[in-house]
Amino acid sequence: MTAAPEDEVLHRIESNVSWITLNRPEAMNAVTWDQRERVIALLGEASADPAVRAVVVTATGKGFCAGADLRGGPAAGGERVAGDVARMIRLGAQRLITAVLDCEKPVLAAVNGTAAGIGAHLALACDLVIAAEPARFIEVFVRRGLVPDGGGAYLLPRLVGPQKAKELMFFGDAVPAAEAERLGLVNRVVPAEELEATAREWAERLAQGPTRALAMTKQLVNASLDGDRAAALVAEATAQEINMTTADANEGVASFVERRTPKYLGR
Repeated sequence: MTAAPEDEVLHRIESNVSWITLNRPEAMNAVTWDQRERVIALLGEASADPAVRAVVVTATGKGFCAGADLRGGPAAGGERVAGDVARMIRLGAQRLITAVLDCEKPVLAAVNGTAAGIGAHLALACDLVIAAEPARFIEVFVRRGLVPDGGGAYLLPRLVGPQKAKELMFFGDAVPAAEAERLGLVNRVVPAEELEATAREWAERLAQGPTRALAMTKQLVNASLDGDRAAALVAEATAQEINMTTADANEGVASFVERRTPKYLGR
């Protein structure tokens, strides 16, 4: 397996924001195995890099991500045996979604167009989602006779409830951006020409925030959906105990006492 060409996953860091851009517009940004590995690596680097304090995932052209393009993945190497498909899903789609959920910096999706299959789940795994007006979200798996993968059956019920999640997955109908906003799948819908500027504004605002506090807040919210109240309250208290040792927490308290705007440094 070779690394994805740099021009297929564009990357830049500006104003403490890591911009990750899928760049196969001719394929509606259907993501290859190599592209997934590159995105996973960039998300890991963002977690470890103190200069990165927020992440934007977006794409070029008319599509955000039309799903998985398995061409370029590991060769099948003969007859399929039991376990091959599950292993492929664990090592591919699930690792991609997990990398977004576990990234220690807030991750914002700027959805420029169609997000289908794993592309929809890539967007919905992000902490915040801004969609351009032409964007659509499609649980395309049922159209191919497939079970949703890439964490879809985990993500969707937590966003829209089990009944609506089943409707979206059973029928596979396209959900326009405005409807996605009404359902709670996205935070904001904007005209296509305003998508990048809005994403930049939100991301740079996140990048100026208390980075470690945001990371622990993300972790608390994600974990709360899987545990009981007692566990959530213990986790909350522990996170606040840890967070109060950070410079940003001290700055936040000091700025309040001194009646000034805080200046967070991300540590």
